Amino acid sequence: MSMTLDSIVPFGRSLLEYQRMFNLSPQDLGQRILGCGDGPASFNAELHQLGCDNVISIDPIYAVGGEVIQQRFEQVVDDIIAQVKATPEDWVWRDHHDPEALRRHRLQTLQMFLQDYELGRQTGRYQVASLPTLPFADQQFDLALCSHLLFLYSDHLDYTFHLDSIQELCRVATQVRIFPLITLALQRSPYIDALRPTLADRGITSDIIPVAYELQKGGNEMVVFSQKI
Repeated sequence: MSMTLDSIVPFGRSLLEYQRMFNLSPQDLGQRILGCGDGPASFNAELHQLGCDNVISIDPIYAVGGEVIQQRFEQVVDDIIAQVKATPEDWVWRDHHDPEALRRHRLQTLQMFLQDYELGRQTGRYQVASLPTLPFADQQFDLALCSHLLFLYSDHLDYTFHLDSIQELCRVATQVRIFPLITLALQRSPYIDALRPTLADRGITSDIIPVAYELQKGGNEMVVFSQKI
């Protein structure tokens, strides 16, 4: 048995998780960053607390207020943690000690996000947008990060969506990093190997790189896309 979800869920990750998922260096964190599908991640909020306002997070869920986002999180968290508990062999408990620690961390991340959300919306750090079409100029960002959306939800988002989305991310950012490369069923996404040569023919290079973070067993790689200049 593996985890199944009927739709894309609002589960956010922290700054430390982003650093580990995407091999982010201090130099990377100083660049112009687009967080794509960030949802209730605290990545943007924590960097803002550190005095860095160089991140724009986008997600269609930002069309609603913080109370609604919290309600949507509460609607799914019990089921997700129950599925995690039911599949102990599918998880690596290095960054999080156990399912209840994971729940506490996701709730803490949500609270940090909510404390920053309204101010961030007013100042443009949280914007309503979604793939595969983005409202940004060519190469507006140095780095685009996409966490737990593309490839993970391969059963919900088809090949064409992935192809169009990656091309669009490469249009607005010099480099694109996507994590993880496996699906909810812990299988390597079928789109990875199909997309890479197609994108290469269109001038987009790709590299698969191991990362320090692993929660889903086998989910310890990211792919880096770059547009040839």
